[in-house]
Amino acid sequence: MSAPAWQAAALPEGAERRRLLAAASAVLDDFFAALDERGVSPSLATGEIRARLSRHDFAAPRPLAAIIDDVGELLRAGLVQVAHPRYFGLFNPTPLFPAIVADLLSAGFNPQLAAYSHAPAAVEIERHVIDYVSGLVGHPAATRAGHFTSSGSEANATGLLLALTRRFPLFATDGVRGLPAQPVFYTSADSHLSWLKIAHQCGLGRRAVRLIAVDGAGRLDITALAAAVAADRAAGLAPVLVAATAGTTGAGIIDPLPALAQLCARERLHLHADAAWAGAAVFSDRLRPALAGLEAADSVTLDAHKWLAVPLGAGMFLCPSGAGLHETFHVTTGYMPAKAEEDYYTRSWLWGRRFMGLKLFLALATLGRPGYAALLEYQAALGETLRERLRSAGWQVVNDTPYPLVCFVDPCGADSAAVAQAVVASGRAWLSTTRFLGRTVLRACITSFLTTAADVEILVAALDAARAEGQRTCQGSVSGLAPLSSP
Repeated sequence: MSAPAWQAAALPEGAERRRLLAAASAVLDDFFAALDERGVSPSLATGEIRARLSRHDFAAPRPLAAIIDDVGELLRAGLVQVAHPRYFGLFNPTPLFPAIVADLLSAGFNPQLAAYSHAPAAVEIERHVIDYVSGLVGHPAATRAGHFTSSGSEANATGLLLALTRRFPLFATDGVRGLPAQPVFYTSADSHLSWLKIAHQCGLGRRAVRLIAVDGAGRLDITALAAAVAADRAAGLAPVLVAATAGTTGAGIIDPLPALAQLCARERLHLHADAAWAGAAVFSDRLRPALAGLEAADSVTLDAHKWLAVPLGAGMFLCPSGAGLHETFHVTTGYMPAKAEEDYYTRSWLWGRRFMGLKLFLALATLGRPGYAALLEYQAALGETLRERLRSAGWQVVNDTPYPLVCFVDPCGADSAAVAQAVVASGRAWLSTTRFLGRTVLRACITSFLTTAADVEILVAALDAARAEGQRTCQGSVSGLAPLSSP
């Protein structure tokens, strides 16, 4: 008796399964083979995307091979192509091929990492990687701990919950109402503002976040921070945590980590370092020095799906000691193991979750640390090339970071937003704007290991063309301009 049609569709037999996997592989192969020839921006308008989707009314089954082709075309034409070598945008990298393979394997085996007993091999693979990366950060071998997270935001939230629980043991059971004082915490005004959502989610409220002013280089101002902590203590509030940023999203700026570590030790505050993007530099001996002090943080966020070039999502929460994690997240149920100290669901935010760590394991095992270091150093060097080309073309670079993220303006006054819009509309390259030191600036980040010096030239040419359309007359020379100063 043959299997029902729905069952055959749910898991095709051997030859058909291989044919369909080959069809999906062909879509990806075509995508990467022709990536450089396509524009970076979407070529399908929303109306056309919706019209094509309307063909799929789900009233009756359709052959998977045809659906794969439909979806492949939608994704090729209906996305900003973040894997493109001329995508100079947010931290969405061209994914490493070993990590793509890892996502396929993870989806197929579909291990549940909540309980160790269900997936010992998967849990140990993740532990192996976390231990290695934590060691690169500088955490001691005997006590270091951590786990993969769905995102940097989850890792940051973990740091705050851990700090609250360690400072106020009753927080876990009684919440904010059971505390002797209202907790508050501190981060740079230029930090990733997921902190506002995290404060809301954790029950502190967004007013508990103190956004501290930055200095003239975009770093968290230590003097302003110390004054804010003193003022809050005097007002009867309870300072708990400082969230340093090691590589801001907007400009790649690294807060003064050693000085922050000293202040936090003196004030008995938890120091969390959000190194979601730039923390990858710990893989390179040449790029690591700019992160000096990262090892002194009580917890660290590092996202493999950013500069380590694996697919979303693969965040990491790293700490020199696992003390407090079980107290923060433990729970007992009748359907989970009774002694569960080693199970992820008792020491992390998520319960059920994907096998996220396999992506970094396969990428790291394939490239090795030397390969990863070479990849990062290549992109950092290309960032310097971009800075030099922009300056020689008369643009003013305004941020100071050792990493490949460049913020710049036209000193003759061309509107940054209009320039970015024109470049994106051309399809030749993609970049964004951001706010830095009180001004709207252009932002270009090297996110792809496929980007070359030729791609940088195309970007600069597109910028020059866009500037020429709306630039005001510029009097005098633009050489030798200094970075912007704080307003």
